[in-house]
Amino acid sequence: MKLYFVHFLYHVVTIIMEKILERHERYAYAERQLVANDSETQGNWTIEYSRLKAKIDLLQTNHRHYMGEDLGSMSLKELQSLEQQLDTALKTIRTRRNQLMYESISELQKKEKVIQEQNNMLAKKIKDKEKGNAAQQAGPWDQPNYRVDTSFLIQQPLPTLNMGGNDREEAAPEVGRNNLDLSLEPFYSCYLGCF
Repeated sequence: MKLYFVHFLYHVVTIIMEKILERHERYAYAERQLVANDSETQGNWTIEYSRLKAKIDLLQTNHRHYMGEDLGSMSLKELQSLEQQLDTALKTIRTRRNQLMYESISELQKKEKVIQEQNNMLAKKIKDKEKGNAAQQAGPWDQPNYRVDTSFLIQQPLPTLNMGGNDREEAAPEVGRNNLDLSLEPFYSCYLGCF
């Protein structure tokens, strides 16, 4: 049984050792690959850096030229090319600006039309409401065919005011005199007796 146990132990240890060695080889190979890639990548980064630096320098130079700076080193052809590029860019900018302004104006005109329609509807509602209120508050005298009953008014001639004394009995008053009677007796007697 001892032999069996030793054989079993040997077998387990062998399997474990093989797995450990296999794992070690895998990690060692991966590490060698990384180191090789790092040196390759380092060379690539150097080339990429040089390329990007040159591109940035060119963009900065072009930007200065577009801003009207450092033009002294440019030839006549380069200046004409720059001018043509700026003209083209300016036309494109103006076209886009005009398009945006036209769209904005069209949108504002649509909004104005909607607001005007709303305003007209509100004005009509106000007029209708005012007509309704006026009809409710109007009395019968505001109606077009209304006639006032005047039969209750006194049908007697009004007394005249005589300033010259007792001229009521005279048939024809003198020229320059009037028929005003300053006494209030006939007036009061009628109204006092009427109550």
